[in-house]
This record gives sequence, C-alpha cells and structure tokens, in this order.
Amino acid sequence: MIHISEKILENIKLNAEKTYPNECCGFIFGSIKDSNKYAKHILECKNSSADSEKYHRFVITPENMMNAERFARFTKLDIIGFYHSHPDCDAVPSEYDRSHALPVYSYIIISAVKGKAEEIKSWELDKNSDYKKFRNEKITTEKEM
Repeated sequence: MIHISEKILENIKLNAEKTYPNECCGFIFGSIKDSNKYAKHILECKNSSADSEKYHRFVITPENMMNAERFARFTKLDIIGFYHSHPDCDAVPSEYDRSHALPVYSYIIISAVKGKAEEIKSWELDKNSDYKKFRNEKITTEKEM
C-alpha cells in the first residue's frame, strides 16, 4: 500500500496535464515501513525519450537518477517509486513499463485523456510471479501527511 497526500496527487495530475500529449515522469520520495510506503515529496523529471516516442514512452537518464539520489540523501528520504502518465490510455502498465521496472518501487500511472488527468493507479512488481508481473497497489490518500 502507498500512502500519499491529496496535494501530491494533485501535483502529479498537473504534471500529466502540462506535458500532454506526451508522457510526464517523476520521482516519488518517502519512506517504507512494514510493507507500507509513505510518499512525502515528488520531483518532476524531464522525459528524455526521443521526441518521436514521448507520447508513449518515458526515459529517465542516469544523470537524473543520480540527482534524485542526491536529493534523497539531502532530504533524508528514500526513492520509493516513480510516476508517469499514459496520454489517452488507461492507467495500466505496458509491457515496456514492466520490462523496465524494478522490485519494491511503486509505479504510479495517471491516465491523461484529451489533456485532462483522470484515473490514477499504483502498481508494483509481484514477488509471487518472480517479479514478472505487476500487481495493483492500493493508494490511500490523506489531506496532509
């Protein structure tokens, strides 16, 4: 389960709407305790995919990943996941998403239809499938955390 404030979810929605018709992407920072993730901050990231692919792919460069890891150390938080949008598609991971995913992290996907943020779902790789499939992860929202 991932616990996340309404404000953070609203910022993810705004990022998806701002980058439409391309995919947005970013980092989720927080902590993990007893298999629960607690999101405390997000950081938008430039989608470094080729211009012709940005509408259905996102790429985070190693440099951006290193900068996010530095931010995590500075704030004493952990990278607990990533978010990205699916323009004009469901908030369900693609095979590309699965093949680039790592265990433990949450993957929040937001569906942006005609430029308007709609459905938000979180996913994580399922250890019962040897991390070959995603399972839906419950999102718990709170006013402020």
